[in-house]
Amino acid sequence: MRILYGVVGEGMGHATRSKVVCEHLVARGHRVKIVVSGRAYDLLAKAFDDVVEIRGLTIRYVDNRMDRDGTFARNVLAAPSMLAANVGAYFDRVASFRPDAVISDFDSFAYFFAKRHRLPIMSIDNQQIVSRAKLGKFAKHGVKVDYQMTKAFVRAKLPACDHYVITSFFFPTIRKRYAKDTTLVPPILRRAILDAKKRSHPGEHVLVYQTSTSDTRLIDELNAISEDRFVVYGLRKNARRGNCTLKDFNEAGFVDDLATARAVVTNGGFTLIGEAVFLGKPIFSIPVGNQYEQILTARYLEELGYGLAAERVDADLLRLFLRETPKYAHRVAKHRQDGNQELYDVVDRLRERFSRKAAKRAKHAALADEPV
Repeated sequence: MRILYGVVGEGMGHATRSKVVCEHLVARGHRVKIVVSGRAYDLLAKAFDDVVEIRGLTIRYVDNRMDRDGTFARNVLAAPSMLAANVGAYFDRVASFRPDAVISDFDSFAYFFAKRHRLPIMSIDNQQIVSRAKLGKFAKHGVKVDYQMTKAFVRAKLPACDHYVITSFFFPTIRKRYAKDTTLVPPILRRAILDAKKRSHPGEHVLVYQTSTSDTRLIDELNAISEDRFVVYGLRKNARRGNCTLKDFNEAGFVDDLATARAVVTNGGFTLIGEAVFLGKPIFSIPVGNQYEQILTARYLEELGYGLAAERVDADLLRLFLRETPKYAHRVAKHRQDGNQELYDVVDRLRERFSRKAAKRAKHAALADEPV
């Protein structure tokens, strides 16, 4: 079966999760062509032979908040060249592939290709939970405008897919009208995290991952907690700052530091939180401002007792959290997940359905070409 797989390129979480699904599909003998934008292209191009780079939207951050006006202006200015580049990719490298089905990780290019060619399409991402699930009141309190805006955007991004597979460590009820075409599965885990499970234990350091390099308060707040040691990723440098060891990203080193951390401090990014939950790590989450999906993740994290959510880095609150990590570790240890097996079962079942549709379509096309 030929599968076109679209991956949104903003952040690396979509790429690392999509890589897992693509590896599974290739192992099953399917041909997969990937279309991807941003930094995610480099990661996927190293792992797969057939990867096409496209242009995608980007987000601008200032002081650990999404700059809405700056993000809008940047993408409006880039739109003409983005459209030209993507049209070129469509004609030069994608249309001739003639896929039988499409999978989209929040990517519009692959989605529109599926709709244009009337192909079955599967959505696999974590964002769809905002529009397709009944979220608790606590998840919307004080941020209803962000919630409504995000729900409207998510609903408009990939409407009317054949099926939506939503990855999540929390499991709210799916809205009744979406129940037949929506499935919740646990977070998608890369092989390095699965392998780290056996050696995971609470060590002496706290792992810190910071998305925005413009947030200058972080190190000062961490240095105020002199009794703890922090290993900090995301600032793109190797250095020592008081009780903080800053490290540039290296996958093997990062996974080892995560597996041996006694707790994790991060934004509300879904990928790392899902990995930390799987490894049983208490989490202190500071979601990026104006990004509701991160706020949602952080609030459910706190609701489940897996950690604390905070609006900003605060030394006193973080110190309190670190004193109570055994309590949070006990609760997060209750999370159960058999690797990626549940995801694979759902994807394989849907792929078989899509394959039957493709066979019927090919049969009808052949009959239409027969001479009368």
